[in-house]
Amino acid sequence: MRLLLFFIFLFTGLIFTGCAIIKKNKKTPPAPTSITVMPPAGTPKPSVSPVPMPSGMSSGISFSGSKASPKSFKTFFDTTRYRTQNGMINVYWQDDKYYFEISNSIIGRDLLAVTRFIRMAAGGPAYGGEKANQTVLRFEKGPENRLFLRTTLNVISSPDSSKPIYQAVKNSNVDPIAAAFDVKAFNRDTSGYIIDVTDYFKGDNQVVSIDPQFKRALNLSGIAMDRSYIETIHSLADNTEIRTVKTYNSNPTPSFGLSPFPQGQTLPGAIAAGAITLEVNTSIIKLPDVPMKRRFFDRRVGYFADEITEFLDTVQRANRETFIVRWRLEPKTEDIEKYKRSELVEPKKPIVYYIDPATPQKWKPYLIQGINDWQVAFEEAGFKNAIIGKEWPVDSSMSLEGANYSAIRYLASEISNAYGPNVHDPRSGEIFESHIGWYHNIMKLLQNWYFIQAAAVDPAARKMKFDDALMGELIRSVASHEVGHTLGLRHNMGSSSKTPVEKLRDKNWVEVHGHTASIMDYARFNYVAQPSDNISRKGLLPRIGEYDKWAIRWGYRWTDNSEEQDRKIGNDFIVDSIGKNPRLWFGGEGFASNDPRSQTEDLSDNAMKASEYGIRNLKVILKNLPEWTSEPGDKYQNLSEIYGQLVTQFNRYSNHVVKNIGGVYETFKSVEEKGNVYDPVPKARQKEALQWLHQQLFQTPYWLLDKNILNKITEPVNNNLSTVQNNVISGVLSTPRLARMLEIENRFGKNAYSVLELFSDLKNGIWKELKNGSTITMNRRNLQKTYVDRMIGLLPDASTGASPGSFFGFLSSGSKNSDIPSLARGHLTDLLLDIRAAIPLTKDRMSRYHLQDEAQRINRALNPK
Repeated sequence: MRLLLFFIFLFTGLIFTGCAIIKKNKKTPPAPTSITVMPPAGTPKPSVSPVPMPSGMSSGISFSGSKASPKSFKTFFDTTRYRTQNGMINVYWQDDKYYFEISNSIIGRDLLAVTRFIRMAAGGPAYGGEKANQTVLRFEKGPENRLFLRTTLNVISSPDSSKPIYQAVKNSNVDPIAAAFDVKAFNRDTSGYIIDVTDYFKGDNQVVSIDPQFKRALNLSGIAMDRSYIETIHSLADNTEIRTVKTYNSNPTPSFGLSPFPQGQTLPGAIAAGAITLEVNTSIIKLPDVPMKRRFFDRRVGYFADEITEFLDTVQRANRETFIVRWRLEPKTEDIEKYKRSELVEPKKPIVYYIDPATPQKWKPYLIQGINDWQVAFEEAGFKNAIIGKEWPVDSSMSLEGANYSAIRYLASEISNAYGPNVHDPRSGEIFESHIGWYHNIMKLLQNWYFIQAAAVDPAARKMKFDDALMGELIRSVASHEVGHTLGLRHNMGSSSKTPVEKLRDKNWVEVHGHTASIMDYARFNYVAQPSDNISRKGLLPRIGEYDKWAIRWGYRWTDNSEEQDRKIGNDFIVDSIGKNPRLWFGGEGFASNDPRSQTEDLSDNAMKASEYGIRNLKVILKNLPEWTSEPGDKYQNLSEIYGQLVTQFNRYSNHVVKNIGGVYETFKSVEEKGNVYDPVPKARQKEALQWLHQQLFQTPYWLLDKNILNKITEPVNNNLSTVQNNVISGVLSTPRLARMLEIENRFGKNAYSVLELFSDLKNGIWKELKNGSTITMNRRNLQKTYVDRMIGLLPDASTGASPGSFFGFLSSGSKNSDIPSLARGHLTDLLLDIRAAIPLTKDRMSRYHLQDEAQRINRALNPK
């Protein structure tokens, strides 16, 4: 996931191409000659059917109103001074003004406008090539010699315009008018209208400019028109490109103060000049005359999707139709019969990704291979050479900001990430283009991950700078993952759970099948494999798997059936194939799921066993960490960084285990499939998870507290282990988890793991010293204090309902009125009796003081004054 979630609107983009032939850097008139520039040779001319005018509007060239009538083309333009370029929208330039010719074939048509950053101000959170805004719009004739520009919302529809309900939908869903343009003149044959767009594109607006949230986040105020200008406009048969420079006034945000309002980010330009300058490109394309046939979404296959509410006369309720996002892949007309005979054919238009020329040369082959790796998946859908990665041509007239190209953009950023967006038709889900964002610092993340998860097995990972061959393979796997997103695929965090844990140590099996069935999982690397297993890198790195091929087959297999026929065939295909191969299961995104099978960064069908193997490898790495991180002149920064990564990995293992406690299996099904959609994690598995926590985390893991390392990287302060323990206890005793366990017990009875059992099992492990009065070490004392804090946090205050130890300092009203406070109070009462009984038996003075203190704290919480 991208780190800058606040700017999630940047994550998709649209790029167009063409040679800029209208350019204005200075306000100097062009030479007094008439220049007509046609599209490049081979560019297809627009082929569109006349679009009906909006209801109540004439298709002729007449306007009503009091304004002066538009001039003729010859009267308005001086043939000795203007320039022109023909394309989807003909563009004219005269007297420092830009004019669009809006023909009748464009009026009423849905257009897609995407604004993308070309160059960003220093210190900004976005980079050249990333998306700034996106809107569907259309031109309409208005009164008083004007053309209106409306934004199209595409959230409600009625497909059949001949039915009465179509008019009802129109009456309830008027799209907003975003701009109005005076018609200056008619075009040459009076079939279109000339409008002045200079100030609209030069200025600031919400349709083809920067997203208002972004402006607020950067403290951008009004646009400075004297320092903003149109740099170029160029137009081809299917797209028109507008490149502008925009300067915004920006006041520095005070670094301190008591302002009650949220304050945005201050960029260096605001401090130096009180202004921020950006360069952006707005691409306008026509959406297809006939939208691509939709493929309806199914929760059992992980695709991004759009939703629209449809109203039909033939049904008794409004339908919410959800359809997946995908590229339009179709066999050539002459190959349709071959395709139907299951012969591989090339598509009419393959998916092509170019590599940003700003990418370091040595990484380009690996990025291209990451793209081409998907070819095997598209072969499952019947297409060969369906997706192709290419280097950007040298000395090419193509532009990365053009509409005809998808690309992997290389971004000079310290962000350790990459992301794969797409831009698609909101009416059908057809993907037009993708701009993958590739941050330079992704290599740091890959190096840290592979070091911590694979250095015990792969000697090449035992250093701070990997060889190019290893880093290239890591880059390739991430590129494949991000390309998968641009094909429409969501994360499948449950895929790795379909690999039995012992298979991850089986060299023959894992090198053939991979450690997860989907590269769309956050499975990273095979941390279960042990040094003695002799597993090669082929069994450590992710790859295109069985699920990925199956998902592409379901989403991209072309048919000439109706949408409804495809829906039924698709359902039968899912039921049949998952029944035969459970590894095709889609486990969802995992981020908000209560299903322990769907987690990020985990492996196998048993988190406890997998995490134990992972810890064995961490111990090997920790023992060798000073040697493996050593570089000449390093002042232990490497050791500190990788040790922190090691503790983080240990924390991941612990949280993978925690999710089993109170967990619920969620298995999406249709009525044709047997079994429940929701089942609790078996009691034995939950108790196994808690026992793992006692053995590996709550019983102090001294191996992690290596003094030879700690004495070189940190002064004696609270160690990271306490943070992990505190987080885990807080997670186990969270009110949502306990409330879920209560409901599971109510629904499933004795088969459930009850909260009473959980509390008892926790106390027996965390407070085991009470049984014999043995010495309680500092780490254990801290753990027990945290436990008491969290348990007290489950007691609502009688007067306010506040609970200082619970989430945000209070229990929700539902939890407050549940059995949770009663169980916590009863448990603390029992614990208090046990502590008081153990105090006389405890010989160690510090341990005795600790127990006395905890007894008083519990008593005060149970009996507040």
